[in-house]
Amino acid sequence: MEFTTRASSINRALDQIGDKWCLLILQEVFWGITSFSDILREIGISRGVLSNRLNWLQEKECLRKRPADGSRHPTYHLTRKSVDLYHNALMAVVWEDRYFDTPDIRAVRLVHGLCGKHFTPRMECAHCHLDADGRDVVYHPGPGATRDVRDKKVRRRSSLSVDDVPSARNVYRNLVNLIGDRWTANVIALAFHGLHRFDEFHKELPVATNILADRMRFLVAQGIFETRPYQHRPLRHDYHLTDQGWGLFPWFLTLLQWGDKWCDPSGAGRPMRLEHTRCGETLHGRVVCDACGDEVFAHEVSFTIQALESRAQ
Repeated sequence: MEFTTRASSINRALDQIGDKWCLLILQEVFWGITSFSDILREIGISRGVLSNRLNWLQEKECLRKRPADGSRHPTYHLTRKSVDLYHNALMAVVWEDRYFDTPDIRAVRLVHGLCGKHFTPRMECAHCHLDADGRDVVYHPGPGATRDVRDKKVRRRSSLSVDDVPSARNVYRNLVNLIGDRWTANVIALAFHGLHRFDEFHKELPVATNILADRMRFLVAQGIFETRPYQHRPLRHDYHLTDQGWGLFPWFLTLLQWGDKWCDPSGAGRPMRLEHTRCGETLHGRVVCDACGDEVFAHEVSFTIQALESRAQ
């Protein structure tokens, strides 16, 4: 079954990688865990589901499989497309560290090779260099502002909590647990546009009302939304992003920019232009080192978890 929504690079990106297991697999491969058996052990997934997701990520050109060499087993490796998710992963770590007491996050050490200093990634507007905050953004149609036909048949949200995943490299587990369902992520993305009422969300995301209601309850329980009454007879509530919810904007901005680059099947261009109201220019988010201010790239950053090293000794 299919349905139609406004073209969105975020939706397109989520339809490719917005699944809990896809996100966890990519996280492990970023850390250098590349064999089927090692990924299987680290994330606690069934063999059938892992095989399915690995095939899917290869189909979407986010992973490439290197054939077995002699007695070695095949391995899975990042592509240019998935390496471009590096900033997205950094913003996930920043959000996790800010809002949760995740022990493994405290052990993460990022060193920027250009300045040699430990740093915390920061998302800024590439034009004015001020922090990129979703509350300072206005949305305009882009050249690719058309309609997308999307597959309505999606994977059900996994009942397994990310907390049960054994990997010690699972450094943004709360975000994966939250975003690893495309409907939940779609609702958050729509909230950045100022949608508040259930009917508004349902108009833009025409899924079954019980599915949407489940996702809204989940987001309230997770502290992403807060409810406010707007009608008393009968009592009805609308939904507003909390500070924790707004804190997800940099992660979504990196996802949008990745979708603009890699998920444009027609080549029509980006569906949406973001205006940064603090400078009046088109917003392009840039992830920089908070120590020296330069943009950070994957090949310039050492990314280690000290806790793992201490366990291995």
